[in-house]
Amino acid sequence: MGKEGNVKNEVEETCFVNLTIDSETGIVNITTKGDVSKTEPFKAINIVTAISRGFSPERAFKLLDDDIILEVIDLRDYAGKSKSALTRIRGRIIGLNGKSRKLIEELSGGYLSVYGYTAAVIGTSEEIKSAGDAVKMLASGSAHRTVYKKLQQARTKAKLDRLKLWEE
Repeated sequence: MGKEGNVKNEVEETCFVNLTIDSETGIVNITTKGDVSKTEPFKAINIVTAISRGFSPERAFKLLDDDIILEVIDLRDYAGKSKSALTRIRGRIIGLNGKSRKLIEELSGGYLSVYGYTAAVIGTSEEIKSAGDAVKMLASGSAHRTVYKKLQQARTKAKLDRLKLWEE
């Protein structure tokens, strides 16, 4: 959990918890410490989960914000037991040189990580919905162009909704 435990220490200090990591299995135990009213064990769980799903600590710590959430999508639901299908789906989501992943992030506003058999998204509920839908569409075999068009439409609608709020 970071060089010399820096990330682990930051999670413990920020969320008022103790992390115990089994180096052989990778299992993390989280216990509360100190003033119980200050503890944030669920945020600590989300941060640890995000890091374990391939996010950088900087992106994972955005989960400290109450409006930011994490969604993990199991790609095995789309690939079945086929390792080649899982590899193909991961490739579709990431794209050539990461182009598809970057476009999904740019158009949805969320952060996307594809790691192992999962795709994970960090963002607001709207960003999670847009990026999650895009990942699920790509995993189901939808054309990239169709997915990007839907993301662009969702982004435009969200922008118009924000503008309507300012008018009132």
